[in-house]
Amino acid sequence: MGIYVMLTKISPYAVKNLEKLKEIEQHAERLIEENCPGVKWLMNLVTFGPYDYLDVFEATSDEEAAKVAMIIRSFGHATTETWPAIEWKDFKSIIEKIKVDYS
Repeated sequence: MGIYVMLTKISPYAVKNLEKLKEIEQHAERLIEENCPGVKWLMNLVTFGPYDYLDVFEATSDEEAAKVAMIIRSFGHATTETWPAIEWKDFKSIIEKIKVDYS
């Protein structure tokens, strides 16, 4: 399974009632469970910067990760960026396989 990082920015005009955020979260969670059975959530964070949320999840394919982003966007209140990610230990093993001659 691949790891994906999704950054989400909520429109300041989209959600005027904080209770609505909880409803949107529950609805999105349900849709993702129904439509993306190969997705496993690893972490959800609120951030205080250019993005409002950072989610880390595993998905069986890029297509399934794209479905997650499209579900979040379908509520019409957010924009997302989704990036594939590799754990550092796995990246080190990739580096070890590269043969480079610096002479």
